[in-house]
Amino acid sequence: MNTFKFFTKILGLSLLATGHASTWATFDAGEKIYLEHCAQCHEGNVPRAPHSVLFRGTMQPEAIYAALNDGVMQKQAEGLTDEQKRQVSTFITGADFGSSKDTSKLACKRSPNQNLGVNDTISVWGMGFENYRFVDANIAGLNKDQVPDLELKWAFDYPGASRARSQPTVHNNVIYVGSQDGTVYAIDIDTGCLYWRFKAPAEVRAAVVVDTSENSDLLYVGDMDGNVYAINRIDGAEKWRSHLNDHTDATITGSPQLYEEILYVPISSKEWATAADPSYACCTFRGGIAAFNTKDGKLIWKNFSIQEIPKPIGKKNSVGADIIAPSGAPIWNSPTIDPGRGLLYVGTGESYSSPAAPTSDAVLAFSLKTGELMWHQQLLAGDAWNMSCFIGSSYNCPEENGPDMDIGAPPILVSIGPGEDILLVGQKNGMVFGLDPAKEGEIIWKRKIGVGGYAGGVHWGMSVEGSKLFAPNADTDFIGRFDGERFPGVYALDVKTGDVIWYTRAIEDCKEEEKPACDAGVSAAITAIPGVVFAGAFDGQLRAYDSDSGNVIWSTKTNRSFKTLSGRIAKGGAIEADGPVIYKGNLLINSGYHYGSRLPGNVLLNFAVPRK
Repeated sequence: MNTFKFFTKILGLSLLATGHASTWATFDAGEKIYLEHCAQCHEGNVPRAPHSVLFRGTMQPEAIYAALNDGVMQKQAEGLTDEQKRQVSTFITGADFGSSKDTSKLACKRSPNQNLGVNDTISVWGMGFENYRFVDANIAGLNKDQVPDLELKWAFDYPGASRARSQPTVHNNVIYVGSQDGTVYAIDIDTGCLYWRFKAPAEVRAAVVVDTSENSDLLYVGDMDGNVYAINRIDGAEKWRSHLNDHTDATITGSPQLYEEILYVPISSKEWATAADPSYACCTFRGGIAAFNTKDGKLIWKNFSIQEIPKPIGKKNSVGADIIAPSGAPIWNSPTIDPGRGLLYVGTGESYSSPAAPTSDAVLAFSLKTGELMWHQQLLAGDAWNMSCFIGSSYNCPEENGPDMDIGAPPILVSIGPGEDILLVGQKNGMVFGLDPAKEGEIIWKRKIGVGGYAGGVHWGMSVEGSKLFAPNADTDFIGRFDGERFPGVYALDVKTGDVIWYTRAIEDCKEEEKPACDAGVSAAITAIPGVVFAGAFDGQLRAYDSDSGNVIWSTKTNRSFKTLSGRIAKGGAIEADGPVIYKGNLLINSGYHYGSRLPGNVLLNFAVPRK
């Protein structure tokens, strides 16, 4: 009997012994569905597909069910009935639906602060429209001397979740954060009590945006189904709802950016996964930006990262499906605003089909007012890839076969002198660039800081303090394709020249049984305050670095269990995608990322210096 069969039989006996009769009733049916539809990818054959051993005991069936209905597995589950989806979800996780139902009694006994307008706020993902990811001393309320004394203040669990990747925003001591099941929470930062919940129909991965304009009490939210919402920050009531009205696989992963009553929403997609279906005509998605009026949710403009409409190129794959191009160039990151030039900057991902588009793996500049594509600077040509490249048959794999080296981190706009700016860009291939926004993105300098790989290089976000650029490096490779010495950790580079000021290697903290899901790579976005850089890693380590020397001055392990305010036990895991948030002496971080064979988890942690 192979290992998988042995494990499932042991799991079945365990379920009987513990009285999970309903789970056992669907166990055999779910196993059959799993072996026919899922095992090909989830038994270690596809590096980006989480291995089956990571599902059991760490996930709830609701999370699997959601992925089959409107997540990346939607296309693969098309032939399954609702009952079959439930059966395989129960089998994969070994748990009943509703077994982690949220029964929290954490309701706050008062309403959130009613003060409107700008106050103490971290209102967007990048801590400002330039995407500096820097929190000044007044808002941070935490200095370098205090950091070594940080201790866990409270832990908040996301019931039934396997990942936590919506970066918190904070306004007037209230945390606003989304979750895998689509719930948006309003949480008191001091006590962890709940003011309200808002329920979107799909995962809220992006950060909630706080409207700090005078007399506004709104928040803006995007979900993985392409819905965009305005909700009241006092009670969570929905004011308006819009939709991207784009490709059927279009989704919102990058966080929206708010500027002068316009919400700029980046458009990415799940088509990279849909393309694994041999019969699927690959591919037709084009990344883009949609601009919405914040007063009523009406679309002002929408434009695409690929200007040409995809069409069949006259070739078919080996089962007769059309090959369609150009396609891809999704926008995974939060837009960067340049008020002086009236421009919006984003980075794009790879193409999905051949030939690769000239705007893939590129920095694009759109007009804030009209959405016109003003210029682009491609940083890696000829990059076309989709999930089919990881499947043995590879029907829809483009001839380039990757290397899938997105620009997942947003460009950072920095002033380096009177009337002189620089755009700082990090890429998954381990390259960091300084571009000239006044010369259509002309390259000023470039620096190689790692080998790169499917999870970075520089993956989700860098930060800036003064003349220093802090760049996280994951250097994690799932399949051994990219050779060379790896340098996971954090770099400090000179903003003007790209010269290395310091580098501190991240030391792995993994148990042998956690590999390969666990490694030292620093993929998540990082955040700086005066004198300190905070960075989380795939192994769950959260570290604070002295920004002058690179010395680690504090660290904590989040890859463990936590007793939460609800009384439930939550699990931390990989820190991935979103970064730390520092507000009035509180350090907020999500832990857990069950995707791409990373360590699952479902917890929001708040660290602070204990009061004496």
